[in-house]
Order: sequence, then C-alpha cells, then structure tokens
Amino acid sequence: TNRPDSVDPALRRPGRFDRELEISVPNIDGRIEILQIHTRGMPIGKDVDLKKLASELHGYTGADIKSLCRESALKAIRRYLPKIDLENKRIPSKTLQSMEIQLCDLSDAMHEVVPTAMREFYVERAKILWKDVGGLSYAKKVLEDNIITSINNPDKFSKMGIRPPKGVLLYGPPGCGKTLLARALAAECGTNMILVRGQDILSKWVGESEKAIREIFRKARSSAPCIIIFDEMDSLVKFKTADEGRQNDTMLTQILTEMEENGTAKIGVVGITSRPDLVDNSMLRPGRLDIVLYIEAPDEKSRLEIIRILTKQMPLASDVDLNEIAVATQNYTGSDIESLCREAAVNAMQNNCVKISSNDFASGLKRVKPSITKDVEQWYS
Repeated sequence: TNRPDSVDPALRRPGRFDRELEISVPNIDGRIEILQIHTRGMPIGKDVDLKKLASELHGYTGADIKSLCRESALKAIRRYLPKIDLENKRIPSKTLQSMEIQLCDLSDAMHEVVPTAMREFYVERAKILWKDVGGLSYAKKVLEDNIITSINNPDKFSKMGIRPPKGVLLYGPPGCGKTLLARALAAECGTNMILVRGQDILSKWVGESEKAIREIFRKARSSAPCIIIFDEMDSLVKFKTADEGRQNDTMLTQILTEMEENGTAKIGVVGITSRPDLVDNSMLRPGRLDIVLYIEAPDEKSRLEIIRILTKQMPLASDVDLNEIAVATQNYTGSDIESLCREAAVNAMQNNCVKISSNDFASGLKRVKPSITKDVEQWYS
C-alpha cells in the first residue's frame, strides 16, 4: 500500500503483519542503476551523462524514470520526423543509424514527467534564475551565502563549527518580488520545489491542516534536496487570538516539529509574508527561520533592471528611453512595472502599431499608479 495510515490498526498488530518495510524513493545510486536498465537498448547520445542526469531526478520513482526514458525517446523521434519521408514505406538505414536520444530530449521530457513523490504539491521546476529577477542584489547574496550553500555545500558550515540555517523569512510590501525571488532561489539551488499557499491547506476540520503539513514535509524529505515555499505564511503561524488560538497553535507546533525533525536532510524552508507583525515570534528563533530579509520596493537602478527584463521580448520604438521610464516609475513595485509594460503594449495594439512607442508608456503611466505610498513606507520602516 502507499497509504499505510489507512490500513486498519488491527492488521498491524504483532502476529499479523509483524514487519513493515518502507520502499522509499530511490537514492542517486538507485536512480543511476534504474536509468542504466531502461536505457540499455536505447541509442544514447555522447552528450548524455547518466550520473549527472540521475543527480537531477530528485523525487523520481522507478516508474517515473521509466516514463521519462519513454518520453525522451518520443521527443527524439519527433525531432527526426522532418528528416523522414513519410511517403516511403521504409526509413533509410542511414537515418535509422543516426537516430539517438540527446540531452535536449531528456531535458524536455523532465518538464513533462512529474515525479510521483511531488505530485500532490508539485510545482514545475522553476526556470527563473537570478538574472531574471531585477534588483535585490543584497537579498540574492544573502540567500547564496546561506540557503544555497547550506543545501549544496553543507560541509562549509561544519568546518567552521556552526550549523547551517534552516530557513528564511522574506517580508515586504506586496508586488516587490518575494515569491519570484523564492522561485529563483530554488532554480539556482537546482532543487525540487514545493510551493504552498497558506489558505490552500487551512481546513475547518480538526487535524486536517496539520496532516497536510506533515505530508508536505514527508514529500520534501523523500524528494530532497528540496525547498518548501510557504506563501502567505502569516495565515499559518500568526499570533493566537481568542477564536483561532487553538488551530493556530497546533499548526505552528506542527511546522516547528517538522523543521526540527529535518536533521541533516537537505531541505530549505522559505516563508513569505506581507504582514511580518502577524508571524509568531517562535518561528523566528534560531534553528527555525534563522534569516529575516526585507524585500523593499525597487530603487531607480533596480527599476531599470526590471524594465529591461520585462521589455526584452517587446518590440520597442527608437524613441523609448528605458532610463526615463525608470525615473518616472518612482514608488512602483515590480508588479506595477509589469502592469505598466502590459498597458503600453495593449495601447500600441489598439492603435494598430507594430512597435511600442514612448507615448504608449506615457499613456500607461496615467493608468497604472504606484502601490508604494508614504503610509506603506512608514509601516515597514
């Protein structure tokens, strides 16, 4: 069974099913062996390193790896189809001999074959890297030195006689790139990622929310290295009130228990919130969310980086000055700037223009107003 908790306890007593064996997700050595078995009869290209591939298949079961190999073979066939004359009954032997499964086929297949251990809470492995996140250079450096190093090179901490951090809390105004930064962190680590929104696991039924948290951490351990991202974390571990105290207390206790049981598992926890005042202080003690980072609204230099990233694929007219737009968008968040670029593009389409002009951006600036006000700045200061 894959649901041992659903088996009647009477069957699990001595004299019945005396022993219980957990057949866990294969480790890297197991994945290498399974890959070798399923690719034994396949023409594999010279650019494919099975050991390196196995190191990237965190959370994949034997059946998942079998599906991955099959899907990569289909990808390779589709790649060769343009070279084959379908009107001929036979494929030339020269073409058949040249056919092979390349690294690109396996990489594409990985995006389609969802690992079983991550299926319920699975989020596609993020393709967003640091270069795709404008600004936030200080936050990136802190995350590199702490979270990425603790997962990929934990020995660096042990050599210094200190323990690696277990998690980080990202807080700041809405729309400033906290979730985007967390997704990029997972991509830079090269790990699996579980994105959990607080409201999605809250349940009115007693014990259901705690059960969901246990399952999230169990899946993370079986798919390690893995980063768990708790979006809207304040809804899970907020200060106790008279009405919600009991549920909040049990939720908080469950998360703290799971984090303490991680041990040497390569699991990082990232909490995201726009209301740090609601997060229970016990979550911010050493050994829990060790690092607290304020993700502020972008300054002019960061806004220019964001604008360049967002307009990279947009057909801009020669009169568009990105530096001027960066100056004009003071107090705009990353989300505001994204909305501005979208409004400018829509305005150009409505005027049947093939390129986006400075007038389109000027029109967008009139419609999209900044989210950061003096009150917001004072609240976070």
